[in-house]
Amino acid sequence: MNICDFSTHKLYLRSKTLIMAQTPQILTPAGKAKLQEELAELKGPRREEIARRLKSAIEMGDLSENADYHAAKEDQGFIEGRIQQIEAILYSATLVEESEINTSIVQIGNTVTVQEENEPEETFIIVGANEANPREQKISYESPMGSALMGHKKGQTVEVVLPNNSVLKIKILKIE
Repeated sequence: MNICDFSTHKLYLRSKTLIMAQTPQILTPAGKAKLQEELAELKGPRREEIARRLKSAIEMGDLSENADYHAAKEDQGFIEGRIQQIEAILYSATLVEESEINTSIVQIGNTVTVQEENEPEETFIIVGANEANPREQKISYESPMGSALMGHKKGQTVEVVLPNNSVLKIKILKIE
């Protein structure tokens, strides 16, 4: 059996069958809503667009050398795969309720303001791995920064061990 580990997913290859075993997924209400919105888009307009493209390509005739047909089939495969992935995440995810979010310690769902010595303040939202997006200041609780912050209180200084093994000291200024 071949095993490939990709952060939160393990892929098991058995006789050309791919089985995805997921580790527990954690979602905030905003993350769940975003996934549901993406799922609706994929199942509705995107599937319809692929169906139109396939129909048009089939009407052209010979499919063996029809680039439009092959591109549409490939796109269809990606869309169907993403639909399955989102459905699996939504089915198995643990939802962090906003009423359960405690602002006395850092946990999933908190907005945390931190500061490295002699650097400007930075604010992050601690989220599950599926919601992480550094451009939106959303960091996973599994990331080096997120895992270092988890469970700590306002005023504490934490050490973040970076992938290159250097250590970054940051102070927690605010937890919301």
